[in-house]
Amino acid sequence: MSAMQRIGRPASLSRIVPPPGPMPLPRNDQDHPRAKAFRAFIRQTDFPCVGAKAALSRGRMRVLVARSVTSAWDDMRIYPALLAFAAHYRARPDTFQSLAVVFEDPDTLSEAAFERHLWQRLQSLADKDAWLGHRWDERVAADPDNPHFSLSFGGEAFFVVGLHPGASRPARRFSSPALVFNPHRQFEQLREAGRYETLRASIVQRDVALAGSANPMLARHGEVSEARQYSGRAVDEAWRCPFRPRAGRGGTDVR
Repeated sequence: MSAMQRIGRPASLSRIVPPPGPMPLPRNDQDHPRAKAFRAFIRQTDFPCVGAKAALSRGRMRVLVARSVTSAWDDMRIYPALLAFAAHYRARPDTFQSLAVVFEDPDTLSEAAFERHLWQRLQSLADKDAWLGHRWDERVAADPDNPHFSLSFGGEAFFVVGLHPGASRPARRFSSPALVFNPHRQFEQLREAGRYETLRASIVQRDVALAGSANPMLARHGEVSEARQYSGRAVDEAWRCPFRPRAGRGGTDVR
């Protein structure tokens, strides 16, 4: 028995402590039927997110295929993939990079059910991150009620976009559940380059053309917590995010 196991650290988590040196990129399931379907969905002419289109066309969208959004079965595959993706993004922080986790389970969930399972998966992944002692990205807040909230994995902030067959917004209505992890820093890079507002206006215009109305959940970072946008479900002011940040073994900052 290892020392880590004796003090209570699960062996499965011990195996995903990042090794010295560059981490390998997560497996890219580009030839899986679900990955092909996801790329085809993004490539549709009327798909509104030009940022996702740019990531795909530039070869900067990694796709990992997992079993089911309703199960923790593949969380131990998804989390190391997130760590590796974050490490490679920090080493080469080009804009328009995403990690898409596409689930094989095609069952149509209600929007409320998908939202519940989305936060279960994100809570599980964040708990693993805290257990390994990773600090929250200091550029964002860990409190999901804070207007500056973003998730953080391996010390890198992420904005998450959920898609599923039962989504009310056409841009979120993919044939199986999916979670797309976008580095928060790339949005700041676009702001610094003076490109963010133009890109945002283009996405909003295209989304209105597709759906017939503007997305009521759309907001800029710092105006209201982005947690309200993750699942794609329209929520009211009484909605409270179920996510709870954990204090890591290394003293994770959970502002």
